Amino acid sequence: MSILLFVMLGIFIFMMFRRNKKTQQQQATLQSQFAPGVEVMTSFGLFGRIVEIDDEENKVTLELSPGNLATVHRQAVTKIVEPAAVPAADAPAVPDDASSLTAQETGSSTTPLETPDETLKRLNDEGKKDN
Repeated sequence: MSILLFVMLGIFIFMMFRRNKKTQQQQATLQSQFAPGVEVMTSFGLFGRIVEIDDEENKVTLELSPGNLATVHRQAVTKIVEPAAVPAADAPAVPDDASSLTAQETGSSTTPLETPDETLKRLNDEGKKDN
């Protein structure tokens, strides 16, 4: 019984080291793709473009928006962001003015308009149904 316990412990330790090695390889592959101009995301959710990489101090300077720079640790950059290409045919049509957004639809309305007195009467009648 104790032999089985040691075998299970050995398998567990082997799997743990294997997982750590895979994570380190993925991180090294990602770090090798860093270059100025690459769009990235940090581990804390900031998106930006790499401006400068300082290998000696493990720092990366990101441009978050035009003129706004942030310096983060190199390991804080966790993902390279690929820009999403939006086809022109799938882009929604934007009207030139707001008149099309406020225009009344032609045709019959599904809910008839009621006066304030009718609304008050309807709401009072609904309250009586609950009792």
